[in-house]
Amino acid sequence: MWNKMLACGKVYISESRNRAALESIERAAKLFPETALVNKFVDVTYNRVGYTVVSKLTSKASQDSCPLKGAVFAIVKAALETINFELHSGTHPRLGVVDHICFHPLAHSSLDQAALIAKSLAADIGSELQVPAYLYGAASEGGRLLASIRRELGYFKPNFGDIQWSGGTKSESLPLKPDAGPIKVSPTKGVILVGATNWVDNYNVPMFSTDITAVRRIAKKVSERGGGLPSVQAMGLAHDDGVTEVACNLLEPSKVGGDRVQLEVERLAKEEGLSVGKGYFTDLSRDKIIERYQKLISF
Repeated sequence: MWNKMLACGKVYISESRNRAALESIERAAKLFPETALVNKFVDVTYNRVGYTVVSKLTSKASQDSCPLKGAVFAIVKAALETINFELHSGTHPRLGVVDHICFHPLAHSSLDQAALIAKSLAADIGSELQVPAYLYGAASEGGRLLASIRRELGYFKPNFGDIQWSGGTKSESLPLKPDAGPIKVSPTKGVILVGATNWVDNYNVPMFSTDITAVRRIAKKVSERGGGLPSVQAMGLAHDDGVTEVACNLLEPSKVGGDRVQLEVERLAKEEGLSVGKGYFTDLSRDKIIERYQKLISF
C-alpha cells in the first residue's frame, strides 16, 4: 500500500513551439531527484504546454527545502529566461510566460500542505524573479477563485481580433495589487497566478465549426456561472482548422466528470445545429499520476 505523502504542481507555460525553450525548462525540472515530471501536454494551436511535477513530502521539512517547490521554481526561472511574452501569440488566453501554477495534494497529504508550498513559491517568484504573483484557492485569503482574479486582469478578452491573444501587456500598471512581487508588470514576462486546490480535471470538447459565437454560447450554458453544470467552468476557444473547443475546468470531477460534460455539450450543440467530437482530458487522472510517479521514482 502506498503510504507516502505526495503532492503535485501543474505548471502552464505560454509556449509550445520554441523547442529550445522547452528543452531548457525540462532540464531544469530534472535537477531535483525526488521529483518527477510525470506528464507533459502540448497544444501547438493554443501555444501552451502543461507540465505535471510530483514529489513526496515530509512533515518535518520546511517549505524552503521542499523539492516540489524547488523543481517548480526552477521551471519558472528557466521559462522566464528563455521565453519573451511580447513575442507570444495563440488562441488560448494567458497572463504571462508562466500563466499559472496549481498545487494539489495527492496520497496522504493535505490541502493545507499544498497551500504552504504555493505561498512560499509565490513569495520567491516575487522577490527573486521580480514577477508579480497572485495567490488563489487555499493559498489565498478567503479562498479567492482563479477565475475571479483572471476576470479582473482581463484574461478572458482576446486582444488580437476575436479569437487570438498576442503580445504582452500594453501598460505597466496592474488593475489588481499582487500578493508578492513588484506592483508593475514587465511586458516580456507578464504575471503569474499561484494557487492550491483539491484535484481539478481539464476536459476539452471539440466542435466541428468555426462559429465561435455559437460555441461561446454553449460554453456559457455548460458552466455553473451560466446556469449550467455545478462546479464546471467553460470557455469557447478557436482550435485547429475548422475546429473550435469548449474547454472546461471540472472543479469537483468526482461529482461532475467528463462524461456528464460531454453529454451536456452534445445536447446544447444539437440545439445550435453543430457537430461534436469526443472530448479529451489534458492530463492523467489523479490515480494514474500517483502510479506513474511510483514507477519513475525508486525509494
